[in-house]
Amino acid sequence: MKVLFLENHPMWIHGLPNGFRDAGHTVKISGSLTRNKLSQLLKDFKPDLVISMGWTPEHAVYKQKWMRRFIGDTHIPHVYWATEDPTHHESFSLPYVRAVKPDFVFTICRSMVKTYKRMGIQAAHMDFGYHRKVHRRGRVVPHLKSNIAVVANGYSRILKLYPKHYRIKSIHHLIRPLIKDGTRIDFWGRQWEEMKPVLGASIPRSWIHGYLDYPDARKVYSSAKIVIGPQNQLTQVTQRTYEILGSGGFLITSDTPEVRRLFTPGRDLVVSTSAEQTRKLVRYYLKHPKAREAIRRQGQRTVRKHNYKSRAQYMIRQLKKHKIL
Repeated sequence: MKVLFLENHPMWIHGLPNGFRDAGHTVKISGSLTRNKLSQLLKDFKPDLVISMGWTPEHAVYKQKWMRRFIGDTHIPHVYWATEDPTHHESFSLPYVRAVKPDFVFTICRSMVKTYKRMGIQAAHMDFGYHRKVHRRGRVVPHLKSNIAVVANGYSRILKLYPKHYRIKSIHHLIRPLIKDGTRIDFWGRQWEEMKPVLGASIPRSWIHGYLDYPDARKVYSSAKIVIGPQNQLTQVTQRTYEILGSGGFLITSDTPEVRRLFTPGRDLVVSTSAEQTRKLVRYYLKHPKAREAIRRQGQRTVRKHNYKSRAQYMIRQLKKHKIL
């Protein structure tokens, strides 16, 4: 089958598209879309399936109009993977789906499946995953070496809009206590210098390293003794959860029902529910490298089933089940 992905962002072109390739399909990445480029791609590549996903510059309102017009005219099935649910469901996912009218929606949020179906759009749940071509264990990189690392954006501006967001609670018990204690964490990502209102203290500038190219995140995961990964929701796990474990990182994250459903705390990763527990876990595992190594290795084994080849195969099964393909 020929699959066209309407995307250009590194976060998306290295994951699910590789899974479709692994499953034996011919994949084309659109790159940055223009009106002529989209119509030409559909004409020349002749895809059997078109997939769009996430929220990137390729989802600009004027590009949504092209998608609706040109893909609709071909009658080629168009699938949207709503990775911004539920936080941005009202502000982005819903308006996008209404404008583009895809034939099927996969959402990372189970509770949103019914919402899409009420709109007359067939939908199913599909979670994030990882691809071993991008997220795999590597050698320690000297200039990326750290005791504790965080690879994520601070999202200080978004968190102001959502003061009850679970990510704030997760940061409060995973990161805030260490910052307040003066325990060094090396941060890769944007907006951490603006996080004092959430953290209760400023992060020293020498701890903040700025944006890291997406494919390079695995080098940090391989070079840190401990990786801290905040969660965004109680009912789902972040994409980074899979990517850290896939890269052989030792992960401390929030103790949520979904983390426990997918992984075994103390065996695949380590979980915390409070500031004091995080302090104890960090102290313990920095002093016990053998225990840390055992969990790191098991986590990398357990996460293998969450690869993007399996996600692609699942997606195709669902599309066949719902007679989209």
